[in-house]
Amino acid sequence: MTRDEYNEFCASLPATANVVQWGGASVWKVGGATGPMFAVYSDWQRNNDAVVLKPSEMAREIWRDAPGVRLAPYLGKSGWIQIDKDAMALDELQNLIAGSHAINAGKLSKKKRVELGLA
Repeated sequence: MTRDEYNEFCASLPATANVVQWGGASVWKVGGATGPMFAVYSDWQRNNDAVVLKPSEMAREIWRDAPGVRLAPYLGKSGWIQIDKDAMALDELQNLIAGSHAINAGKLSKKKRVELGLA
């Protein structure tokens, strides 16, 4: 998945906002720029593009030992994983991003989810 494909897909999900931070990482959040993040894309200053996201527990168990997938630095203890851009098929990565979006949308208040059409 290229950065452009990543940004296009994340923008297609409901109630999302993009913030560029942490040395140029493309950080997508649900519920606005101050909402919980659901995915990050960066080269991590190592010429190794990767996506960081929070998968479901089942997806984390399935993917965590796959080549190109590892616990995310700083976020791994919270269940986030880092996926090299070519470590899996595009549709599989899109499914994981959509799942992370849903998980993090659940962190918003019920009132906010209804307001944003996420309920």
